[in-house]
Order: sequence, then structure tokens, then C-alpha cells
Amino acid sequence: MDTDLALVVGLAVGAIAIPAAISAWSEGRVPRAAAVAVLVAGGLVIWALTAKPGGYTLAEVPEAVIAVVARLLP
Repeated sequence: MDTDLALVVGLAVGAIAIPAAISAWSEGRVPRAAAVAVLVAGGLVIWALTAKPGGYTLAEVPEAVIAVVARLLP
């Protein structure tokens, strides 16, 4: 898995985890699945940041997202 893909998947999982955590908290449940998703997302993002030489800047993140989406579309 290349670093761009890991970064984008980590950001996507993190974005999905936020509403899951809010939903569980509002219903009085413990947000276990959301906590696991946040840990996975954080691990992927941290791995992507440390594995790429020089890391990512904020300006490079949208470029990485576009590059990954462009690879998925025919």
C-alpha cells in the first residue's frame, strides 16, 4: 500500500468514525466501533506521514486525494 492510499483511507475512515461516535454517544452507548475506527484511521495517517520521505504538507493532501480517486476511476 502506498502512502497516498494509506493517507486517503485513513482520512475516510476517520471521517466515518466521527458520526458513528456521535450517534453512539447520543444513544447512551459506548462508542467501541468508533473508537476502533479512530485508532485505525490514526494509525494509517501516521504511517503515511512517517513513511513518505519529507511527509505531507496541507497543500499536498488534496493532491493525494485526487490522485487516489483518479486511480480508482476508469
